[in-house]
Formats: sequence, structure tokens, C-alpha cells
Amino acid sequence: MAEIVIVGGGVGGVVAAKRLRRSLGREHHITVIDRAATHLFQPSLLWVADGSRRPERISRPLSRLTRRGISVRYGLVTGLDLRGRRVQLADGDVPFDYLVLSPGAELVPQAVPGLAEAGSNLYTLEGATRLHDTLVRFPSGRLVILVAAMPFKCPAAPYEAAFLLEARLRARAEVALYTPEPQPMPVAGPLLGGAVRDMLTNRGIDYFPGRKPVAVEPGSRTIRFESGDVARYDLLAYVPPHAAPGFVVDAGLAPAGGWVKVDPKTLATPAEGVWAVGDVTGIPLANGKSLPKAGVFAEGQAEVVARNLAARLRGASPTAQFSGEGACFVEMGDGRAGFATGNFYAVPDPVVRLKTPGRRWHWAKVLFEKTWFPRWL
Repeated sequence: MAEIVIVGGGVGGVVAAKRLRRSLGREHHITVIDRAATHLFQPSLLWVADGSRRPERISRPLSRLTRRGISVRYGLVTGLDLRGRRVQLADGDVPFDYLVLSPGAELVPQAVPGLAEAGSNLYTLEGATRLHDTLVRFPSGRLVILVAAMPFKCPAAPYEAAFLLEARLRARAEVALYTPEPQPMPVAGPLLGGAVRDMLTNRGIDYFPGRKPVAVEPGSRTIRFESGDVARYDLLAYVPPHAAPGFVVDAGLAPAGGWVKVDPKTLATPAEGVWAVGDVTGIPLANGKSLPKAGVFAEGQAEVVARNLAARLRGASPTAQFSGEGACFVEMGDGRAGFATGNFYAVPDPVVRLKTPGRRWHWAKVLFEKTWFPRWL
């Protein structure tokens, strides 16, 4: 019997758990650990912000996994004992033979002074709900969408937010986007970035790349940037800085200020019998940039890890490899969306194409949302 522990109940954790359960006999025990009791479908947070979704529609209890013979343990991971093969929680340890790390990235808005107090966090349910409630009462003014630091998960999200909120506030508010990126979604290449930039311009959305914030002053409603520039806002929505959870850094799996190092194809860490998938990883690409942090990659990586671990436990040779292929929707508002797809492991640069925005891609994203929970939870 093997004790398999999965840290994280997000996309990567749920997919790995379900795939392993389908592939292995019940003599192998699978446990998912998460600090929260619910799985949140994060791609729909922006629809909560613009009023298209109610919060309760985009979450389900992780306890549903128990119906498939998967144990669920709730608690905050405080450490990893890799030598003793134990995940440490505040209320006790969980032993493992094999460990899959999918805890995601920690959101640290406090890294930019004043940011948390000044606006709404686009990457939390509380923040998206707060932003929607504020928009209902927002008469007019300047809405600023601020990317606080790089890297951040779901590279399209701040641009989707700009498009969706411009559609909602049209004729009564200005919308501006400030980001430290040199262009929209730089890892996808200049053609896609230029296309998105043109879309912003055509919608009258002010775009300011290369702006790294150093402080936000809620009283005066201003943002100060590393360049010395200052921006004013009436309403602020932000993408917070991200960081690897402290327990993976303390365990030596990630450097301070960095991400877990893994084999790009198998997602194996340097520690025997330990894999990491999703936002917690840092995977360098051929062009010197890093693989974006996105749910589609977490899902694909979890599939590879589950297949290889199941093969190993059956005494077969692990052969699955992550290809670097992925896709994402780009919501445009007004019932339209674009669709980007490509191979990020291509050499010398990722090959990514953006489909012409239209209603078909919006409804494809709606269908993707609608089928997620029946498929996985």
C-alpha cells in the first residue's frame, strides 16, 4: 500500500487526485490537504466582479472527493519533512510515501505598502465580490487596474478585467491598466501582445506598460511607481504580488524569492518521490522566460504526474511527458471572447496564436465553466 499525499485542492490537486484514484486500486491511499474547505473555479472570478456570476455558483466543497475514495484533510501546511516523509500541519503530521505539491502561489498584497487597503483583489472571491458591490454604487470616475508585480497567474486576467469592466462602465468611467510588463502577456510573443494592445486602444482603455508600483496611498488615491511617475484613481482593482509558500522554501525545494524547480517534462523535484505542479513551479523556457502560471498548465502537469506515479506503482515504466501546450480564453466583454492556443516549449520561442474574438469563444468559455464541476467535483 502507498500513502499518496497531495498538497493543494486547486486545479492541479483535484486533477491529480481524481486521475490517481481512477488508475489505482483502493489498497493505495490518497489524501488531499488544503486550508480551505471549498474548490474555487478561479476563471470565473472576473464574472463575479462584473456581476455575471453569483459567488456560490463558482465553488464546490472539496469533501465531494470523499465519494470517490479520496481522503480530504483541512489545515494550513507549516512544513515538509522530506527525510521523514511527513507533511506538517498545525494539528498534526500526515505521513507520505509519495508527495504531489500543488499549493498554488501565495498572494501577498502587503508587499506593496497601502495596496491591500486601497482596492479590491481580483484574485480572491472576497475581492471580486467587493469590487462588484462597489461598482453598483460607482457613479463615475477613473477605474485603474493595477498589476503589482511579476510573475502572476493567469496572464490574461488583468486584460480581461479591463475589457469586462469597460463594457460595464462604458460612458460613465475611464478605464486604465498599469503593469510592470513590457507588453501584454510578453511570454506569448510580440504578435499576440500587439494584438491585445490594439484591442485596448480600440476600446479607449489607457494602457501603461513598464510601470512597477512601489506604494499606494489610499488617502490621496494615488499610486507611486518605481520610475517616479504618479497615477490617480477613483476606484482600484489589483493583481497582487505572488510568492511561493514558505514551507516549500524552508524545505529547500525553492530558493528565497523563487519557485519550485522541477523537471519540465515530468514535474519531478530533486527530492525522491516528490512532484510539483501548477503555480508553485518555475519552469524556464528556451527563450529565457518562464512558463506562465495558468490553470491549463496545472491540469496538464497533474495528468502527467498521475499517469507516471500510477505506472510506477503498477511496476511499469513511466512514459508520460508534459508537452508545454496550452490555451486560454480572453474575455472581451459584450458577450465576446478571444482564444489563444500554442506550444510554450517550442524553440526558440513559444508559438502562440490568438483566434479572432467573437461570441463563439465566449460561449466556449461558458461551456468550459459549466462542465468543470461535473467532470472533477
